[in-house]
Amino acid sequence: MTERPAGRDSSATLDNPRAERVKRIAALAGRSARSKAGLFLVEGPQGVREVVRCASARVRDVYLTHDAASRYPEILAAAYEAALYVHFGTAAVLEAMSPDCQGVLAVVETAGESLDDVLGASAYSLRTGESFAGAPNLVAVLADVRDPGNAGTVIRAADAAGASLVVLAGESVDLTNPKVVRSTAGSLFHLPVVRGGSLADTVESLRAAGLQVIAADGSGTLTLGDADVDELLSLPTAWVFGNEAHGLDADQLSLADGVVQIPIYGAAESLNLATAAAVCLYASARALN
Repeated sequence: MTERPAGRDSSATLDNPRAERVKRIAALAGRSARSKAGLFLVEGPQGVREVVRCASARVRDVYLTHDAASRYPEILAAAYEAALYVHFGTAAVLEAMSPDCQGVLAVVETAGESLDDVLGASAYSLRTGESFAGAPNLVAVLADVRDPGNAGTVIRAADAAGASLVVLAGESVDLTNPKVVRSTAGSLFHLPVVRGGSLADTVESLRAAGLQVIAADGSGTLTLGDADVDELLSLPTAWVFGNEAHGLDADQLSLADGVVQIPIYGAAESLNLATAAAVCLYASARALN
């Protein structure tokens, strides 16, 4: 991160929706602009509250309308306490920056952590039996998950279930997509969320870190809720969830140590991705705790 003196930039209110600053921030809605700048948007009071609270070192700037500052004084106070740059703008300016920000917006630096970084700090070896504090025991892997709302909701569910890590593998959606960030409701800043390489490489890394790999799929020969599956889930587990439309193909399923299906007791054909992930992750959380 570029070093600069901290300060409060509240002496003037930004009032020109066509200003270059506003255009640069609005452009971060696009993937190419985010990639080039190494920055992304956090929109809305919940996301901004959590990034300021949990990842303030990555926050470049915070923007609020005066009305939002009055409604969310805790955000303003936390931003000032962290010595962040705070800027006030009119409703029209904040709307031009992001129509989804509800008068509160942060510009945040993209995290540089990789899967190897996260696992290297906490992994343990099954061969030697050596373990280290903080070794991951519950991981969610999204394989070729394209819908940003689904990806963000799974990250939120993983956070709620106490997962150690979320990995977006293969051709999954860009992690800094604004809808992904919004859908996490701040959970993006509570646990490591990283991009992996191919699913095969991701599975290899997670298995080397001591996790069994379980795929969630309707074709599974194991059924969630059975006693043998409860016992299985008492071990450190990486759950693999597949694409919304196609699920996991035969090659992807073959990478797993086991394939578990969720029983359907009613007339529904299936569960959507985010709901299925929440059910599986909570089953692991219960077995681990």
